[in-house]
Amino acid sequence: MSTLTDTACSHEAACLHLHDIIQGKQLTAVFQPILDMQQSKFIGYEGLIRGPINSVLHTPMALFAMARKCGLVAELEYLARQTVLEAFASLQLPGKIFLNISPDILLHKYSKSGETLKYIQALGLQPNQVIIELTENAQTLDYQLMRDATHHYRNMGFEIAIDDLGEGFSGLRLWSEIRPDYVKIDKHFTQNIHLDPVKMQFARSIQEIAAKSGAKVIAEGIETHEQLMAIRDLGIAYSQGYHIARPHADPLHQASPEITNQLVRFEIERENLLQNRATVEKLLKQMAPVGPQCHNEDVFKMFDENTELYSIPVVLDGKPVGLINRSVMINDYARPFRRELYGQRPCEMMMDKSALIVDKDTSLKDLSDLILQSKPHHLSAGFIITENTQYIGMASGHDLLRLITKMQIDTARYANPLTLLPGNVPISEQIDSLLQSGTPFVACYCDLDHFKPFNDVYGYKKGDEVIQKTGQLLSDACGPYDFVGHIGGDDFIVLFQSRNWESRCETLLSHIAKTFPSFYSAQDQTNGGITTQDRQGDQRFHPFISLSIGALIVDSTLYHSHHEVSTACVNAKKQAKAISGNSLFIERRSPQESMVEMAA
Repeated sequence: MSTLTDTACSHEAACLHLHDIIQGKQLTAVFQPILDMQQSKFIGYEGLIRGPINSVLHTPMALFAMARKCGLVAELEYLARQTVLEAFASLQLPGKIFLNISPDILLHKYSKSGETLKYIQALGLQPNQVIIELTENAQTLDYQLMRDATHHYRNMGFEIAIDDLGEGFSGLRLWSEIRPDYVKIDKHFTQNIHLDPVKMQFARSIQEIAAKSGAKVIAEGIETHEQLMAIRDLGIAYSQGYHIARPHADPLHQASPEITNQLVRFEIERENLLQNRATVEKLLKQMAPVGPQCHNEDVFKMFDENTELYSIPVVLDGKPVGLINRSVMINDYARPFRRELYGQRPCEMMMDKSALIVDKDTSLKDLSDLILQSKPHHLSAGFIITENTQYIGMASGHDLLRLITKMQIDTARYANPLTLLPGNVPISEQIDSLLQSGTPFVACYCDLDHFKPFNDVYGYKKGDEVIQKTGQLLSDACGPYDFVGHIGGDDFIVLFQSRNWESRCETLLSHIAKTFPSFYSAQDQTNGGITTQDRQGDQRFHPFISLSIGALIVDSTLYHSHHEVSTACVNAKKQAKAISGNSLFIERRSPQESMVEMAA
């Protein structure tokens, strides 16, 4: 009996303590930045709440768990909202504030209608600065009521986010019902995502659904550089976590230089780096078509009202049948009595039936070739884009030229200045491209042995000549579909699609063995290498520069990102360097076996 009494007293005391916290407004707000992965800028902050320091109710988990036991959830949540909003306004933080709100409290029959809007207006904030972040902690939801509530808030200017997607069972249903502006991937799926193909696929699927539904994805719980890179390479827009910035009462206003350096991509999207990956879909612009029976006068008015409109597609039953060009129509209308005679006639008489029509998956290279083979006016008129023969939009020749020029500039920008070979970013892009397409390939990590002592003795100019010659020999060893990149220093990578890749490697090593001795003096050639003095004053002999190749046969069902391939390649290279002289080591173990070996 006494135990029950003690428990009841303890519960009552805890509830009184929580009641005092609420009445005394003893909550404080901390803010965790949310990072734009492409711009390396904070788009806003998630507002988090803390109880009194040195209290058992300091953490938000303890606070709200006790509030539910004591029936004070609504009171605590309203105070938490008020505290966060007041602190956000007082600090004048840039961007948006993500405000945690429980779905059941949002729909509670006792909810204070308009209370949040009242706080915002009193603080000088605007609704478009506030994202209502729905936390998934309700067992059951009235989805119709939730749709009505979120629609009501959206009409006032608020945006909606879903928190901890994947943590419970109702998240996907909630996403489908309310179509949020933001979805947050639960931290469970970002922890060690670079090592877990299942988590990687989950995040990739969420990103694909979001792209189709118009939502933006935020990855929570980013705690390491590897996780940040994996999330970035999936194309996920935003992220937050301890690796970026910890929650703080006075948070950072901009990302740290370290984070910015990690994310540097020269503000270029992944598809722009390699022309063979970019497709016509990249140029797609939505444009309302007209039907063949639309009057010429109506089409002319469309051109007259929009000076930036150069062509109008003509579509019948979803399929494009032609294109009406601005200059052609205006020139025709300029002739005497043409407008009076033909203004009420169907526009199909004005359309170009030979207009270029291309599928959205057509590569930019193929499109460029098609335009070069076509009549000159197609470049200015633009072209129609389809998906499964159905009209989906238009693109202009100007946009095509601009994108190709940008890709060429970016390719040059990413090239290694010494060898002019593609650098780290295009290497990563090429690996991901091969993985995503399911193309079998062999990744060969190539590293020079005994290069540093040579560079120390003969100087950097001779060292640069060796690096350049290595790049040339590697390129010579490649077939038409193979790729060679310069990681940096004396490290290179070759991505072989050639079936005879192994014999190409052996030929390469043979050429290396014949070529590199010529970089040494006659005396050193006679000696078979060079002798240097180490820091202890001891003489050390270094044989001729040689090449170690660590080869990884890549199965796209086992490897899911360039991070995984890179890790396995490094291990293969270490195995190759353990063999003296010019060597080739082929990694034949599974990724799991290789990871066990590395850990050991």
